Amino acid sequence: MKISRIDLADTGSPMGLVTKILSIEKDLPIPVPIEELAKQLDIEKIAPLETEGFEGGLVTDDARSTGFILVNRAAPSGRRRFTIGHELGHFLIVSHNPVEPGKFLCSRADMAKWSTDQGDRYARMEAEANEFSGLLLIPPPSLRKFIPKGDPTLAHIPLVAKHFDVSKEAAARAYARYHPEQLAIVVIKDGIVRRAHKGPTFPWISAAYGKSVPRASSFYAKDLRQRMASELSSIIPEHWVDLKEGQRAELFEQVYPQQEGYALLMLWLEIEEAEEADDDRTSAQRFKDQQARWR
Repeated sequence: MKISRIDLADTGSPMGLVTKILSIEKDLPIPVPIEELAKQLDIEKIAPLETEGFEGGLVTDDARSTGFILVNRAAPSGRRRFTIGHELGHFLIVSHNPVEPGKFLCSRADMAKWSTDQGDRYARMEAEANEFSGLLLIPPPSLRKFIPKGDPTLAHIPLVAKHFDVSKEAAARAYARYHPEQLAIVVIKDGIVRRAHKGPTFPWISAAYGKSVPRASSFYAKDLRQRMASELSSIIPEHWVDLKEGQRAELFEQVYPQQEGYALLMLWLEIEEAEEADDDRTSAQRFKDQQARWR
């Protein structure tokens, strides 16, 4: 590898850092060799984390001349790689200052913080570290080339996770964000909406975090099978999203049940164009016609 910390000296944002890294390391393989890259950027050692209740940590000096990354020894490969990327983000983003001098300790909850648009400085730092790790491990140009052509489906998520060696949630977030269709992927635990990852043009999700999945959702279907994507089904958009006044749309759901009560639920939104607004077909008829187009 050719890159060094000097190359990143004038860059402070997650996107800026990853863009610079990819511009210099044009032949960076997939999966990204995150440990090798971290050591190239002055991380001296990556070691098991002994402190319980945390996923990762970073130990460094005041000048950030070097650093040690610590990772939960029990974490699976994809989560371990993401944690290394997260701690490398803390190391490289110069505005990140730990609560305890010279030491970052990051919990599982920190790894689930994604909104950088918030007033809490600590939460924003964790979200930026996650943003950095997600962009670095799943580079958008590589993801766009890899996503199979055609309609979106949660069946693609395990393929993305395996190809980039990341967790299914990291894969789902990138898929929703960079797929050309208007998508959101909702993370569910024991029937409760935990968070949602969505594309840049997807509207506000009205189903509240910490509340049950809407009762009309196909999430409650009896024939769902673990680790298998369900069939697409139609749902009234207002159960999930806030549309603009007078706007008409069709919304489709797909569910991917996982282990330990987790599930991913994809929302695929199709906004009706102005000339379609006068279509007098019922939603069921439109869905049937849509299915015919998919075949």
